[in-house]
Amino acid sequence: MERKKAPDFPQGLLDLFDGYVHGGISRRDFLDGAQKFAVGGVTAAALFQMLKPNYAWAIQVPADDKRIKAEYVTVPSPQGNGNIKGYLVRPADTAKLPSVLVIHENRGPNPYIEDVARRLAVANFIAFAPDGLTSVGGYPGDDEKGAALFKEVDRAKMTEDFLAAARWLKSRPDSTGKLGAIGFCFGGGVVNQLAVRMGSDLAAAVPFYGAQPNAADAAKIKAPINAQYGELDTRITSGWPAFDAALTQAQVPHEGHIYKNANHGFHNDTTPRYDEAAAKEAWQHTLDWLNKYLRPDQKTTG
Repeated sequence: MERKKAPDFPQGLLDLFDGYVHGGISRRDFLDGAQKFAVGGVTAAALFQMLKPNYAWAIQVPADDKRIKAEYVTVPSPQGNGNIKGYLVRPADTAKLPSVLVIHENRGPNPYIEDVARRLAVANFIAFAPDGLTSVGGYPGDDEKGAALFKEVDRAKMTEDFLAAARWLKSRPDSTGKLGAIGFCFGGGVVNQLAVRMGSDLAAAVPFYGAQPNAADAAKIKAPINAQYGELDTRITSGWPAFDAALTQAQVPHEGHIYKNANHGFHNDTTPRYDEAAAKEAWQHTLDWLNKYLRPDQKTTG
């Protein structure tokens, strides 16, 4: 399928699809609403297919890349669902390195998320992408099925699973003990909550278009925050000023980047909402932030 970009679609259609992705409307509601955008012989169903992820586009670092070592592991989570599985990737050498937790969107750890973990490994971090769907059988290899499973998971227990994964990763013998977290959409909100829960145990956080904690919770954050937002994603981006103020009040080092004309999900390179310029700039901010706070003795950037 020809790769299309956000400007190829009416913003109203992209907003409608965002409502579907985040559970605000059903697939049928999306298709009904998309009818008014179905012109020139293109059906609503065809528009849906165009907007869905194409994971062949996501592979920047192949799974068998010789620079990395990747495996699937299971982490105990006694306060959560008992255990949580995930994708562990690190550079092929054996040096002690800082670690980064990668939290998926509300579909599970799809190929895009696994590739993000590999990108971090190539940037010389140990990366772990836990599967929040472990308790219901794990990510099923299909985003729509993943979204359905997502609704079955006890959200509080899933949060405990992610917290267990973070602590496990931080305490690994091949880790320096410096832990960062990065997350997208639902995962961006989880990263913010981990920052609230973990205090100074989390050394850096990079939430991408994640829901922000309230002021009382934000006051508990110690981890430096570098938040990434799309200008057109008003549902989430509108929460940044209050979060910015709360972090300032708490004297937490932080930055917020709002990318002009970018939609929610602009970093996910498997859908038309992907914005290459915004994604590349945001990724550079991510690597710079993680290097600054996870390698404080080194003056390097990714």
